[in-house]
Amino acid sequence: MTEKTFMAGFGGQGIISLGMLWVYCAMKEGLEVTFFPFYGAEKRGGIARASVVVSDREIASPLVTSPDSSIVMNLDSLPLCEAIAKQGGTLIVNSSLVKVDPKRTDLRVISVPCNELAEEIGDAKFANMVMMGALSKATGAVKLDKLEAVLKTFFPESKHKFIPMNMKAIEAGRAAV
Repeated sequence: MTEKTFMAGFGGQGIISLGMLWVYCAMKEGLEVTFFPFYGAEKRGGIARASVVVSDREIASPLVTSPDSSIVMNLDSLPLCEAIAKQGGTLIVNSSLVKVDPKRTDLRVISVPCNELAEEIGDAKFANMVMMGALSKATGAVKLDKLEAVLKTFFPESKHKFIPMNMKAIEAGRAAV
């Protein structure tokens, strides 16, 4: 199994954190991983992208040029994700911010209202965790069964009070697929 994922959105949506947590969970599950982030110089609002590969065998390249799955967190990311997706690939779209359908008909499109689901949990900042739950359910590549332990090492202790909300966001994302 090898799953190549391209994640795209704007700065402040947690794209880089999502990619990092995805690979940390995959490592805890015994998978090989690569993580290649790309972001603009802006603190918030610029582009944020990550190429992530998880596999049960050695990975030859960290670059994802034809992803099996793509995360589309905002409207500006849709054209790029749609253009590079492999034939028959999966687009998981944050339908809270992306109100148009992709033009390609050969893609599996999963619409998840990440922002609304995150707000129901308590804060729109959990939209990336909603998306991670959706990605896990859609691809089956990473089970996220070690996520709570990963969150405890990823976040400083002062942020541990938010772990239950992160876990709820993951479940909401899974349920939305």
